[in-house]
Amino acid sequence: MRRLLLLLTCLLFSNYSFAEDLVLHVGTLLAIPGQPPLSNKTVIIGGNKIVEVLDGFVDPLSGAKTLDLKDQFVLPGLMDMHVHLLVELGPEVISRRLKESSTFGALRGAANARKTLLAGFTTVRDLGGDPESIYAVRDAISANLISGPRVFAAGSALAATGGHGDVDGVRPELMQMWTPETICDGKLACRKATRHAIKYGADWIKITATGGVLSDTATGLGVQMTDDELLEIVSTAHNLGIRVAAHAHGTDGINAALRAGVDSIDHGTFLDKSSIKLFKSKNAYLVPTLMPGHFVPLSMEGNPFFTGAIKQKALQAAKRSKTGFTLAQKAGVKIAFGTDTGVTPHGQNAREFSLMVAAGMSPAQAIRSATVVSSELLEVSDRLGTIEVGKLADIIAVQGDPLQDISVLEHITTIIKDGRIEIQQ
Repeated sequence: MRRLLLLLTCLLFSNYSFAEDLVLHVGTLLAIPGQPPLSNKTVIIGGNKIVEVLDGFVDPLSGAKTLDLKDQFVLPGLMDMHVHLLVELGPEVISRRLKESSTFGALRGAANARKTLLAGFTTVRDLGGDPESIYAVRDAISANLISGPRVFAAGSALAATGGHGDVDGVRPELMQMWTPETICDGKLACRKATRHAIKYGADWIKITATGGVLSDTATGLGVQMTDDELLEIVSTAHNLGIRVAAHAHGTDGINAALRAGVDSIDHGTFLDKSSIKLFKSKNAYLVPTLMPGHFVPLSMEGNPFFTGAIKQKALQAAKRSKTGFTLAQKAGVKIAFGTDTGVTPHGQNAREFSLMVAAGMSPAQAIRSATVVSSELLEVSDRLGTIEVGKLADIIAVQGDPLQDISVLEHITTIIKDGRIEIQQ
């Protein structure tokens, strides 16, 4: 991995800029999403933190750089709670598994991380990828060796043998070689797998509680892990201070994972009224990921990745994903923004906003889901999610008003992460 970090540095470090004192003259400031925006403000950044938020346009400090954002709408950096930085679905995805090294996969992940940052997303939760590669990307970003969003990574998912998250669709000897060490059967094996994942660097534990759309098996979207396995994983992770996300499509798996005490349900395709009660009683979050259900059916034809089994599940999930989201939103379930990017192209994360609004969420609620609510899910709301004194300087700007037209978030003009200017147009 030393060679990997050196390669990442050589390729990407030359364009990296360090934090400097900044003064932002802001025409419209959404400092705390969910509250009304403010007009004519000065935001002062010292190092990587917000030092002051002042009325009017204050003269720049000595030695500070001033950004004129008087004609722009400024808000906190966005957060995506479900990405896969190491992969991107396409016709060549199967051949890549055979030809590319984990080192090359990490380099690809670094490039995808940069695309994600330039889309305005300054924080992401990566829920599934080769552990060594994704942890290298995460740590290189944290060490300021490369440019990308801060990453909270799960590594490989905990899954049942033969379930979603296990290896499928390849020769038996490759299945044996590629099976992750987080595949587990029975509570004791799942306890060990959870501890193993945390030992090697997982920020989150991901459980694949149900079948998945993209597994090349006709095993459906229902529950695949037993109650005692789910309970053991959650209690073991929580005892070690690590939170748990559950991939779950079918109602039975959603409800089983919620009863076990997971912190988020990702996808939640077939949630129902019984699920809503559990979300509320368990204080859990929904990360809905509407983009795959909308875009994947449009891209299946001609792509050899999509076998008959995958197509059937994809169409089944696509028909229901919007309904589940709307039901949860109307019931007041806490919804954190997530896209499942990697299944869809990197850098297009903000297209999720329009789907959320079309399904019944207001633009203000959608923005809050990608800032305040996501920071709460990550337990970092003391540092991120709003533009307030003492918090990290993650700030973006757009032309236009996203509270009126959410699609303007697909075109970011200024990005500041950790006090560094990433782009300014």
